[in-house]
Amino acid sequence: MTRLSTGQKLNNRIFKAVHHRNLIYNTCWEDPALDRVALQLSASDRLMVITSAGCNALDYLLAGAGEVNAVDVNPIQNALLELKRGALLSLDYKSFFELFGNGQTPQARQMYFDAIREHLSPTARTYWDKRIGFFLGRGWRKSFYYRGTSGFLAKLVLTNLTMVHRLREPMRQLLAAQTIEEQRAIYEEKVKPRIWTRFLKFFLSRSFTLTLLGVPWPQRDQIITQYPGGVAQFIRDSLETVLCQLPFRDNYFWRVYLQGHYTEEACPEYLKRDNFDRLRSLLPRLKIHTNTVTNFLRSTEPGLTRFVLLDHMDWMSHAHPQGLVEEWNAILASAAPGARAIFRSAGLKVDFLDHLRVSYRGQTVELGSLLRYHRQLAAELHARDRVHTYGSFHITDLPS
Repeated sequence: MTRLSTGQKLNNRIFKAVHHRNLIYNTCWEDPALDRVALQLSASDRLMVITSAGCNALDYLLAGAGEVNAVDVNPIQNALLELKRGALLSLDYKSFFELFGNGQTPQARQMYFDAIREHLSPTARTYWDKRIGFFLGRGWRKSFYYRGTSGFLAKLVLTNLTMVHRLREPMRQLLAAQTIEEQRAIYEEKVKPRIWTRFLKFFLSRSFTLTLLGVPWPQRDQIITQYPGGVAQFIRDSLETVLCQLPFRDNYFWRVYLQGHYTEEACPEYLKRDNFDRLRSLLPRLKIHTNTVTNFLRSTEPGLTRFVLLDHMDWMSHAHPQGLVEEWNAILASAAPGARAIFRSAGLKVDFLDHLRVSYRGQTVELGSLLRYHRQLAAELHARDRVHTYGSFHITDLPS
């Protein structure tokens, strides 16, 4: 097992203290438009995805998956997905969008106790009974999208940009920009000269800052060792790609943190009016599991065809390599022939799966010998990623 340094052990303790039974992600930070192309979902697909904020689990239903299993070891992330499912089942579109599109409504408590609560599990009820006020629009963090650890960091950064760097008007102009050329001009002339101060670079590179975003130390170390200029330069280059090379009009990932809300023109598919009735009809296909990936796979019926693994293997490869072996043994045992998996990484290059010694058909083999990567397609999709905060995107087929 990999021996951890004193600093890494301390970072692990901080990470666990921040994330233990807390809401971390209030919205998914992975672009499902890429996933749709990579996964090519159909009604015959049984999919497993790590829940996160649940947005993409709902997107996969709309994309045509026959069964979506949302799995997360953190019951609070699953409680958020349950809240979305309960709201879809019990509210009209206008009320649903007020709650999850606007991120705030004075009717939140009434919506919850009168309609949504009855559709939740006891665990989710216990959480939201005390915290439905997140949606009431009160206090410094008025929007739900400034709640949770990631939302808290977004609010801190936004406050710094508006109060210290005086970027309120340039940000308004970016939100109104209609073309990439217009975005680029606003950034180059009004944002770039003010934003990249020594303090901000220092702040963005700190372990605690990244912990609030849900980034553990192995991912930070990957960026430091693989990316010229380290974490701060990686974040700067990612932001400049988003603002200067990709359309910002529909980039709901970044826009929601600048505004505190979505609009009907720039929002996840699950929030669009045209998808509302259809998504409600598809909810019986959604199953929510509070469990580790490994234990879920060991207990579920075999024959899963799609696996969406996000970026959690970055952490496991360093902090719990034997756990990663066990997870892949479970993936191989539960997968249908020719199943496909996608995952993301902070690293520019990922080789930690290649030499994992896994069990397959009664033999111990290196995992890399079993996987068939679609590297060109993954690279093409990664270049179009509207989030652009991951170092790489990967698509691989399992044995037939």
